Amino acid sequence: MTGLLDGLAVDDRPARLLFVHAHPDDETLATGVALAHHVARGDEVHVLTCTLGEEGEVIPAELAHLEGADGDPLAAHRLGELTGAMGVLGVTTHLLGPGPDGSPTRWRDSGMEGSPASRHPRAWTGADLADAAAAVRSVIDEVDPDVVVTYDATGGYGHPDHVRTHAATCHAVATASEPPVLFGTLTPVSWVLEDRAWLAEHVPTDLGLVVPAADDPFATSVVPDEVVTHHVVDPGVVAVQEEALRHHATQVVVGERWFALSNHVVSRLAGREGYARLDASTGRPLTGGAA
Repeated sequence: MTGLLDGLAVDDRPARLLFVHAHPDDETLATGVALAHHVARGDEVHVLTCTLGEEGEVIPAELAHLEGADGDPLAAHRLGELTGAMGVLGVTTHLLGPGPDGSPTRWRDSGMEGSPASRHPRAWTGADLADAAAAVRSVIDEVDPDVVVTYDATGGYGHPDHVRTHAATCHAVATASEPPVLFGTLTPVSWVLEDRAWLAEHVPTDLGLVVPAADDPFATSVVPDEVVTHHVVDPGVVAVQEEALRHHATQVVVGERWFALSNHVVSRLAGREGYARLDASTGRPLTGGAA
């Protein structure tokens, strides 16, 4: 099906969608097409960000001093990046906070698996699930969305904060008094193969970037095509997505219809995203396929 609202009965008002993400930039990277598409449709679009990405790897040399510095100055900088990107996309932003020390977020970026940051007392991965879900549910109660969107059970590529965000969101939806429809982000394997072929033809070879080969391993959120039940396809919003991504300059390098992260691996901005409805009690796609 095309669009996240297909088959849903919405009253005579703009539809409300809430996208739940772990760090600033995740929203535009993973769901930027859907965000821009639904804003353009006149829908009411919200983004909830659970941490401020304190452990992000900074790309520009002139901002390298922010990475790992005392007092987490990267958090404030990335909050500014998020604010700029969300202004471009035209969505309403929410943070999972405030923290007890005055931080805008209650929990902190946990870093990659095994990182010392995962032992921080405010690490998102260390949050009690019921407590984390209650915080997410409070935003769901405030927004009263028709649709909630988050990662699949693997967090897209296994990042612990993404996995925690998925679990907390599923639990929040499952225990809501009037549960909204829940979607997870998934990518059809045929799209990935098409994108890799496109990248090999269009990304300049003199930029030191890594273009994935056709037979390179896939991210954990890449699934058989039939598992992906809903598509948001809108190439016309790629320019908006690119502009929003440029606000996340500490984390993303943006080219013409492509982007790269600090690992220099390049991905296509193809103007399409895949989703599947999730069973909130299990976190698995309702198609019966494995994510």
